[in-house]
Amino acid sequence: MEPHTDATPVPPLDSLPLPRPGAQPEPPTGHTTSTADRGSFCLAVCTCGWSGPARRSRDLARKDAARHTAP
Repeated sequence: MEPHTDATPVPPLDSLPLPRPGAQPEPPTGHTTSTADRGSFCLAVCTCGWSGPARRSRDLARKDAARHTAP
C-alpha cells in the first residue's frame, strides 16, 4: 500500500502559541484548512483553531474542512 502524499503537513497542535491571559483576540483573517494525520486517524484543522473529529477516512476529513470553510 502506497503512503498518502496529498496531505498538507501542519505543526502539532501542542506547538501552536497559546493566547496570553487578558490578551485581546486577533481579528479573523480567514480560514485556511488542512488535514493532519494522528496515527491511523486523520482530522481537519484550521488556522482559526478549529479541528474536526478524528476520521479513518481522509476524504471525510477533507469534507469536514470544506463544510467548515463554506459560507
